[in-house]
Amino acid sequence: MTTIVSNTDLKEKFSKAFEEAQGLKSQLHKEAFDAFQNMGLPGTKTEEYRFTPIARLLEKNFNLDEIEPVPSGINSVKDFLIPDLDATVLVFLNGFFSETLSSSINNIDGLKISKLESALASGEAADYFQKLLKPSDDPFTALNSAFWQDGIFIHVPPHTKVEKPILILHINDVVDRQSIAHTRLLLVVGEGSELTLIEKSNSTGDHSIFHTFAEEIAVKENATLNYIKIQNDDGKLHQVANSLIHQSAQSILNTFTLTLSGALIRNNFNIAIDGEFCESHFHGLYLLNGSTLADNHTVVDHLKPNSHSNELYKGVLDGNSKGIFNGKIFVRPHAQKTNAFQSNRNILLTDTATINTKPQLEIWADDVKCSHGCTTGQLDEEALFYLRSRGIPLENAKAMLLYAFAAETLEVIKKTELKNYLDQRISDRLAKF
Repeated sequence: MTTIVSNTDLKEKFSKAFEEAQGLKSQLHKEAFDAFQNMGLPGTKTEEYRFTPIARLLEKNFNLDEIEPVPSGINSVKDFLIPDLDATVLVFLNGFFSETLSSSINNIDGLKISKLESALASGEAADYFQKLLKPSDDPFTALNSAFWQDGIFIHVPPHTKVEKPILILHINDVVDRQSIAHTRLLLVVGEGSELTLIEKSNSTGDHSIFHTFAEEIAVKENATLNYIKIQNDDGKLHQVANSLIHQSAQSILNTFTLTLSGALIRNNFNIAIDGEFCESHFHGLYLLNGSTLADNHTVVDHLKPNSHSNELYKGVLDGNSKGIFNGKIFVRPHAQKTNAFQSNRNILLTDTATINTKPQLEIWADDVKCSHGCTTGQLDEEALFYLRSRGIPLENAKAMLLYAFAAETLEVIKKTELKNYLDQRISDRLAKF
């Protein structure tokens, strides 16, 4: 991908921060930073980022001379948990893993959970780290790979069904000052195993947050992964998440991304379907108001034949919010008998809300079933009239129609407590539109 340096001063500040940072002197860190230097920060002339002015917002909202870890006064995560959900909780505070606030990571359903740095030192994570998600793939993957300060490694042994979901809480405490954090996740779901993974972002305080993720996930043969990402940070969150999920033969993947709040949210979500008879469902819902900008870039790459993927992203935009959806489906020459479907649907509630959508198909095989499409519009006036004619107040009628529109994306959620929680969050947000 061709990128440009949109602000030389900003690039120099990152260089100075890298030179002064402690613990970033390994060869992998240096190679990643060289990749970042070569690519530079994406500007508005960079096709993949042309609707998302990240560099300008970083320059405007952050002092990159403040790179020291931000201390946190949080001593309880009760308010950030999902009610009634029995889960193994892993907590990051301002980008650092907190053993004190997390569940014990020993002897949980046969799982192996450790800090990523330790797993790399022991060699456990060496076969996967930066093998799926490479620094050269994206400027912010390179930035994360150069600056990551903490991460977690999760390995589900073969033929293990993990009953309790894993909930990763990313909490940003910016009561006193800004926070800049770079975290990583490396997950391996072994052959024939099953896991539900939930990621949730929250903050406390009024200062700005810049948070990058880099996530590498391997789903082995006959394994099942349910992966849910909840972005409900009410603070001034600027977040860039780069995720790559690699599926082996006969694996099942269900993903759901819910974006509700934040200043700027960028999700780069990449799926490599590298085996026959895989089943993959990618659902997303963004309910935006105020001046929130949410940018979802997805890539579904069919590398082997006889697999099925279904992608559905929906958005409801109010106020001055802005949504971007850029979805790509690749069907490689040997991926015959592929079924791949992609849909993006949006409702704009105001004249000042904006959506830029670009669904794409690139097919090199001739025996496939593929489709893609997008729609953008307003609430159906006839449906509103029908409901109001039966005595339903206007605001309630609007909420009912919006909920019916949004609820379809929850079909991939299997766990009742989690589905109820997400359903309530969606209802609460729609009631404010």
